[in-house]
Amino acid sequence: MKRIFYVLTIVCCLVACQDDDKFSTSTGLRLTFPEDTLKMDTIFSRTPSSTYTFWVYNQNDTGIRMERVRLRRGNQTGYRVNVDGIYLDNANGSQTSDVEIRRNDSILVFVELTASETGQQEPVLLEDDLVFIHESGVEQKVCLQAWVWDAKKLYSPVISKDSVIESSVPLIIFGDLKVEEGVTLTIRNTTLYFHDSSGLDVYGTLHTEDCVMRGDRLDDMFDYLPYDRVSGQWNGIRIRETSKDNQFLRTEIRNPLYGVVCDSAALDTDRYRLEMEQCVIHNCEGAGLTTVNSHIYLDHCQLTNTGGDCFAIYGGIAEIWQCTFGQFYPFSADRGAAFRFTNFYGESDFPVFVYCAGSIMTGYADDVVMAEMRSEEPSSFDYEFNNCLLRTPEVEDDPDRFIDIIWETPKDSIEGKKHFVKIDEDNLIYDFHLDSLSTAKGLGCY
Repeated sequence: MKRIFYVLTIVCCLVACQDDDKFSTSTGLRLTFPEDTLKMDTIFSRTPSSTYTFWVYNQNDTGIRMERVRLRRGNQTGYRVNVDGIYLDNANGSQTSDVEIRRNDSILVFVELTASETGQQEPVLLEDDLVFIHESGVEQKVCLQAWVWDAKKLYSPVISKDSVIESSVPLIIFGDLKVEEGVTLTIRNTTLYFHDSSGLDVYGTLHTEDCVMRGDRLDDMFDYLPYDRVSGQWNGIRIRETSKDNQFLRTEIRNPLYGVVCDSAALDTDRYRLEMEQCVIHNCEGAGLTTVNSHIYLDHCQLTNTGGDCFAIYGGIAEIWQCTFGQFYPFSADRGAAFRFTNFYGESDFPVFVYCAGSIMTGYADDVVMAEMRSEEPSSFDYEFNNCLLRTPEVEDDPDRFIDIIWETPKDSIEGKKHFVKIDEDNLIYDFHLDSLSTAKGLGCY
């Protein structure tokens, strides 16, 4: 009996192997693709794209052999393709032969692109076809499609004299953009794309106007999630001890490791070290704005979604008008406060004075406003909140410092994210304009 079982097993295996090895040249057989077009993201010219993949399925009961797989435009577009482990060598006509797909099996295709400059200011569509030519003569194709955008690349640029950057062409920064001491850099009407681990290092003075600063990844981490919504894409802005008179107007800083850090410096009560008007710092892996013993002015600014504090004040003077501090950082439950102020930093003590009017401070946690004091001398720790919404336990014994306050609690019918037009936690899309039902009408930056 055992012999019969073994014989039957061997026969079945042989039949199965014969079926698997069978290939047909029937013109009725077709391969199956997930999509007829592989749509890549916008990429910068002369910059390698991410690697994209798709499967090619043979859902027939017999194998299909490819006479050739080739790029229709050869080596003219900059696409690079690997089919089932075989690279379509551009020096060999961007093609390969004898690719087999057994019955009910599949192969994996990898696609990358490094495009030449287009000579255009706007993104240009670049297409090619990956053509599968069966032994039967049947042709099938997948269209490869990407938008290519010319950009100027700057490698560790150093600003050593007063300069203005104004560009309709995207600027990609590799390494740190450094502003030397005693020098003023003005950036206006420009988007700066910072490569991974790059940032802006200010020893002199920085003026920005109508600018965006962000990471240089234009592709998606997942189908629903562009890298532009992922924090930690670049380092951020560092204002060094020698820097002064910095002014940011209508400037957006998004997805950095940290937003803006003002290092400790001698406090000047008569002039601002940093002024920010109608600015946004959003989606930082660390803190949004950190200041140490600095004189700071914020007017109609949005500081939101940071792994650390949205705004952390370690001594100095902070004047805050009509700002929105929203702590809805999605990537960690161990997020910082919306607003923090102290009269010390490390081992050093710095007197602090904070005046805040017309602002919103809210978030996920029950308490997002943190005041920390080491020295208890009254002159070293002074503050006033006037006409604000604060998500923190009500302070009843200090009416001179808390004037016309809306004390928000998690039990309120409108609280936290319900104040705003959109907090889409699944797709990480945020709009911090006030919802029509918000109890914070007239407050915040919008």
